[in-house]
Amino acid sequence: MKLGLIQMRCGADAKANLAHALELCRQAVKQGANVLCLPELFLTPYFCQREDPALFDLAEPIPGPTTEALGRLAAETGAVVVGSIFERRMAGVYHNSAVVLDADGTLVGLYRKMHIPDDPLYFEKYYFTPGDLGFRVFSTRHGKVGTLICWDQWFPEAARLTALQGADVLVYPTAIGWHPKEKAEFGEAQHAAWETVQRGHAIANGVFVTAINRVGHEGPADGGLEFWGGSFVSDPFGRVLHRCSADREEIAVVDCDLRLIEDTRRNWPFFRDRRIDAYGPLLQRVWTECGT
Repeated sequence: MKLGLIQMRCGADAKANLAHALELCRQAVKQGANVLCLPELFLTPYFCQREDPALFDLAEPIPGPTTEALGRLAAETGAVVVGSIFERRMAGVYHNSAVVLDADGTLVGLYRKMHIPDDPLYFEKYYFTPGDLGFRVFSTRHGKVGTLICWDQWFPEAARLTALQGADVLVYPTAIGWHPKEKAEFGEAQHAAWETVQRGHAIANGVFVTAINRVGHEGPADGGLEFWGGSFVSDPFGRVLHRCSADREEIAVVDCDLRLIEDTRRNWPFFRDRRIDAYGPLLQRVWTECGT
């Protein structure tokens, strides 16, 4: 499996963003990529910085025009494509979704973001209904792809349940950045925590992990968000195989030897030693000795 990470800027013109993404994907394939990974909601600027009912017009059905374009790309190049789409399911029900197009262009996967944040300038609960398809893995020509999205990155349960289904790689389309006024004080720690927790998922599950972020400042000049890039791939032992820059578009093609999953799990058999008989309290919101 050769992951192609497409770290890009996302402008105001959705058609231009799609055309740019397709061209970057073609360049990645020329460099050897066979699984192409795009950032979260790559067709538009990150619109969740404000609550505006008119922005629901950005959503589209799945299947729809973007999955058709990504499917044509997959069939043209023989690569698997993982894309992120603002899904219109019906009037009043919208999802933040990831799609997987197999190397023949077939739509083989749909994942709806399970964990929905609500933070300053990340008003996602206004736009997105939580996913109802559970955690999913899709078999493709080039490997088994598990899809999760951005805020899902912080939850070990999501990574574990996806890995347990046989994923070779956990793919996290992402849109994360700094509040510019906080960057000097908190920026380094925030970025380190974001990368570290995902490398922990790779180690705990003996699986490859990749996060694909956007770059650039979006929003008002005196505020908004500065997306920090930093797209990366971790191997099953938490080693970073590649890390992109914080401030520019990049194409990264990363060779992932899937035999390393077997080798790592033989020496660190965390799945063997799981105490599944003792994890019942995880199904409770808060656990005490009396289970209340």
